[in-house]
Amino acid sequence: MRYSALPAGGTSGGDDAREPDDAFLRALYARHGAVLLGYATRLLGGDRHRAEDVLQEVALRAWHHRAELDPAAETVRPWLFTVVRNLVVDGHRARRSRPPEAAGPDVAQLPVPDGVDRALTTHVIVEALRDLPYLHREVLVHVHYMGLSVRQTARVLGVPPGTVKSRTHYATRALREALRNRGLAAA
Repeated sequence: MRYSALPAGGTSGGDDAREPDDAFLRALYARHGAVLLGYATRLLGGDRHRAEDVLQEVALRAWHHRAELDPAAETVRPWLFTVVRNLVVDGHRARRSRPPEAAGPDVAQLPVPDGVDRALTTHVIVEALRDLPYLHREVLVHVHYMGLSVRQTARVLGVPPGTVKSRTHYATRALREALRNRGLAAA
């Protein structure tokens, strides 16, 4: 039983005032706790965590009525069972009155952007670029990765703009084929 979460303070706040309250709760748990927990667990379809919450609420309500209740008396058990049943029924009704929650995907199955996919894709692209002839690789780097225009690339490489266009066309086609062979590009 999770005794520590239950109220244990008296009205005066001193240790002597708390002793009768502590004794009441200890006696209540010792005599009825296991049976009530089993009953609540069965009513809740085996959900022990919710059953423990119900049991704590029962103990709290019994503590509020400690002047009228004797934990050692046989007459207290039916009262405790009734409180357990009422709490379980009230909880069930409260959940039914709310609109049903949409079952979302399991959090453990959600993809997390960790950069691994991007790193692997980059690695595959670099490997595919290495397979290209130097002149094709050079023109793709200038046009696509450095963002230079055809005219700027032609000036940097010292070739006519038509050659840059032609090399870009054939290099792009060769790169697409290299990526397709690696399973990265659509067929």
